[in-house]
Amino acid sequence: MLGMIPIFLKIKNKDNIINASLSFASGVMLSVSIFSLLPESLDLLGNKYNSKGILVVVLLFVIIGIFLASFIDKIFKNIDNRLYKLGIINCIALMLHNIPEGILTFSTTTVNVSLGITLALSILFHNIPEGISISIPIYYSTNSKFKAFLYTFISGFSEILGAVITYVFLYKYIDNSFIGVVLSLTVGIMSYISLQELLPTAIKYKNKKITILFFIIGFIFMLFFK
Repeated sequence: MLGMIPIFLKIKNKDNIINASLSFASGVMLSVSIFSLLPESLDLLGNKYNSKGILVVVLLFVIIGIFLASFIDKIFKNIDNRLYKLGIINCIALMLHNIPEGILTFSTTTVNVSLGITLALSILFHNIPEGISISIPIYYSTNSKFKAFLYTFISGFSEILGAVITYVFLYKYIDNSFIGVVLSLTVGIMSYISLQELLPTAIKYKNKKITILFFIIGFIFMLFFK
C-alpha cells in the first residue's frame, strides 16, 4: 500500500510522475525476475531434475507465463484508456505473483523463523514498486483515489491469501518443485508486463531522460533486496 504515496503528492507535471513511476516499476519487475525469481526457481527445482531438465522446465513455464500475460492483455484489449488497462493487468498479474509469495513466506517461516523474517522484509521492499505500478495508472486514468486504493489493496491482500490457503489447504502438499514452477510462470508474466506494457507506455510520454534514468534506478534498486 506504500506504493500509493505518489498519488497524494502535489506535482505540477503529472506526465513526468507517470513516466517516472512506470519506468521505475518496469526496471524493478525485470530486475526481480532476472536476479531473484529465476535463480530461486532454478534452485527449488534442482533436487528433482538434472541440469538440462531444470533449464527445459524453467524455460517452458517462463514461456507459458509470457503467453498467459499476453492472454490477460488481450482480454482487456477493448479498454480504450491505456493507463487504466495497464493498472488492471498489473493488478491481476501481481495477484498471481503475490499468492505464491504468500505460500513461500508461510512455508519458509514454519521451518526457519529467522529466514522467514528476512524473506518477508525482502518481499516488503519490492512490493512497494509493485503498488506504484498499480496505483499510479489507476489513479491518473480515473482520478479516483478510492479505485487506486481498491486495486492496490486487492493485489497486496493476495499475499495474505496465499498464506491462508497454505495454512488451511495446501501445507502438507506443497513442495519445492511446485513453488519453483509457479516462480517460473511469474518470471514470464512479470517480464512481459515490464517490457511489453510498462516500458512502452512510459516511452509514449516522450521524455527519454526520465524513462532511462528511472528504469535504471528501479533495476539497480532491487539488487539490494533480492
